[in-house]
Amino acid sequence: MDTTINIIGKNIRTLRQKHGLSQSQVAARLEISIPAFSKIETGITDINISRLNQIATLFEVRAYDILCLPSDNPITVNIHELSQCKDELAGARQEIISLQKRLIHVYDQTRHFFQSAKADKST
Repeated sequence: MDTTINIIGKNIRTLRQKHGLSQSQVAARLEISIPAFSKIETGITDINISRLNQIATLFEVRAYDILCLPSDNPITVNIHELSQCKDELAGARQEIISLQKRLIHVYDQTRHFFQSAKADKST
């Protein structure tokens, strides 16, 4: 059995247990048989991308988390909080751009002032 499949299955099992769901409950939500879901958890069955995304959505995590995290540490993602963070980040980027523009403007004014002062001194 492939180790990657084992990790994926263990991550799925950990997520299922963390959410307090039985294999039969998850299988029903995924609209597959209990044995089919059991084979996914045990790594007997390869999981396709579509099914992986379906499971990730069910447990509110990214498919990447299921694929890559050690089985004892899956990360759950609160979609609302993630969206808020993205919005805050976008706002911060806009603020940085605005501050950069102000800094460039002040620099240009200062440079112009010193050029004018230097020109006045030489006359």
